Amino acid sequence: MNISHEKIDDINANIIVELTPEDYNPTVDKAIKDQAKKAKLPGFRPGLVPAGHIRRTYGKSILFDEVNRIINTKISEYIGEQNLEVLGQPLPKEEDAETTYSWDFKDTFKFTYEIGLAPNFEVPFTADTEFIEYDIKADDATLQERIKNLRRSYGKMTNPEVSAEGDVLYAALKQNKEEGIEKTASIRTDIIVDTKIKKSLTGLKKDDKVKIDVKKAFNVADLARILEITEDQAENLDVTKFELTVKNINRLEESDLNQEFFDKLFPAGEVTTEEQFNAKVTEEVEGLFKQNSTQKLRNDMYTFGMDKADAKFPETFLKKWLKATNPNLSEQEIEEGFADFVSNLKWTIIENRVVTANKLEVKYDEVVDLAKERIYSQIKMYNMNEEPTDEQLGQFALQLLSDREQANRLFEEVKALKVFDKLKSTVKIKSKKIDYDKFEKLDK
Repeated sequence: MNISHEKIDDINANIIVELTPEDYNPTVDKAIKDQAKKAKLPGFRPGLVPAGHIRRTYGKSILFDEVNRIINTKISEYIGEQNLEVLGQPLPKEEDAETTYSWDFKDTFKFTYEIGLAPNFEVPFTADTEFIEYDIKADDATLQERIKNLRRSYGKMTNPEVSAEGDVLYAALKQNKEEGIEKTASIRTDIIVDTKIKKSLTGLKKDDKVKIDVKKAFNVADLARILEITEDQAENLDVTKFELTVKNINRLEESDLNQEFFDKLFPAGEVTTEEQFNAKVTEEVEGLFKQNSTQKLRNDMYTFGMDKADAKFPETFLKKWLKATNPNLSEQEIEEGFADFVSNLKWTIIENRVVTANKLEVKYDEVVDLAKERIYSQIKMYNMNEEPTDEQLGQFALQLLSDREQANRLFEEVKALKVFDKLKSTVKIKSKKIDYDKFEKLDK
């Protein structure tokens, strides 16, 4: 068996495979005998079908499958042995389809496969590369907003006589035309877009009526939900003036800052004063800000890497490969998504080269630990007071990892984190304090 490759240019090559009868007949003969032992055919006892009968009846099909299996295996081994950094998978040359073979177990097969090669470029992260890591501080407005949301989450619903900003009005809406839309719905005044309309809904009492333009009052999605129509119908309403009649006023009162409230949020007795509560909220908020800071640094590194890595890709081959592996995609869809595909591919190459150069490994325990961390965050998001045991987290993690797609996603995430940590230790990192409101404006 002969296998070799010839470079067309720096990013395109062909792999040529030549297969003689001596290369494939032993494995074909074995496959035929194995099939004979398993076959259940009329006129033969199970497992006693003669191999000659299988060869005559199914021989060409078995030969075809085995030749393909041998070629795929050998090409994969060859790529590894030659350290070829291949993009996508090898594609058979279209010209080979015009070559005819007798498939009589005597052919010498010769196949040519196109391959795309990863471009040769240096990973652009060195000890002289400098990035800023932001130490984000919670400003008063952000802290007060978080405290307000927590107090509302554990507050109580009341029914005041007069509406105020932020109330929920249970109201009837009637379109200003004959046989128009009539709906009764709960309307959150905080989602109203138009300032004048929002103000007109304060100071109302039960049975009060007011005229509003619903297209000005709500965005399309909210309007469609309130009127129970499609977004297209909401976008194209012929009459947008409605009469709103108040049926009831609902108000969510904020919880008092007392021990009962503290114990709902934190382990009993851990927080006993407003000062301790504010400190805990600050710690929680700034903990979340650390995630924002880390993501910002990762994004900056990604942008830098994409800008500095000068690389040309085998675009013709890659488009052909995308079409071959995604036959339902149209040429237009491939063209529209190709730039993003190449960007992701470039970053994947950078990551893989960092992994290879530094012998980074992803261990199963690390994937399990990340799964447990994600599950813990989800549990705490819905109930801050719940504290799952490590055993419970382990069981949840194993259930999550039993899904191959989830397992692969977490594996890639661990790999990305290892690459990020390695790059972070390679470059210069300057720490800079910044208030959250200013941080939010950095990339705007």
